[in-house]
Amino acid sequence: MLSIMASGFALGFSLILAIGAQNAFVLRAGLMRRHVLPLVLVCAISDAVLIAAGVAGFGALVQSYPAIVDYLRYFGAAFLVVYGLRAFLSAMRGASAMERGADENDLWKSIAICLMLTWLNPHVYLDTVVLVGSLAAQSADPWVFGTGAISASFVFFFSLGYGARFLSPVFQNPRAWQILDIVIALVMWSIAYGLLFGM
Repeated sequence: MLSIMASGFALGFSLILAIGAQNAFVLRAGLMRRHVLPLVLVCAISDAVLIAAGVAGFGALVQSYPAIVDYLRYFGAAFLVVYGLRAFLSAMRGASAMERGADENDLWKSIAICLMLTWLNPHVYLDTVVLVGSLAAQSADPWVFGTGAISASFVFFFSLGYGARFLSPVFQNPRAWQILDIVIALVMWSIAYGLLFGM
């Protein structure tokens, strides 16, 4: 049973380890120490819902109706282009993190952005619902495997959100924030390009 959970944990962790739009957003929130707990919970609970759906067999539904993924791909790409542009303009302005717009201070706007970065990304459905769901179905106990993958999401996002504060001395320098914003913009745009032309 522990080996099945460990396999699910390893798969779940490996799928979310790469830097992506959602991870970049959580990292930035962690560095700013704004709304960290609500945002990491939004990410981890979203993953839990999607993984549970995959284990319950909804991966077949996503595969049967590929148009769902296509719609998400276009909406997600458009959102990422706009969000990347905002990060790029922020870098060009060179304002420090504490001088950013009111939308980054507003809890509900931050949660809305986090939800869009999560649920408008078609890769999240392919990774969690389809891939984790199909591998869970092949294990001796699918729900134990799924629980391992879910726990990986909680460990990862809490580590990312709260571990970011250890980098805060680096980000006392406004230049570091500019570099981070440029990196975030490039990540957003590269993911948007991949969604439109790489799938």
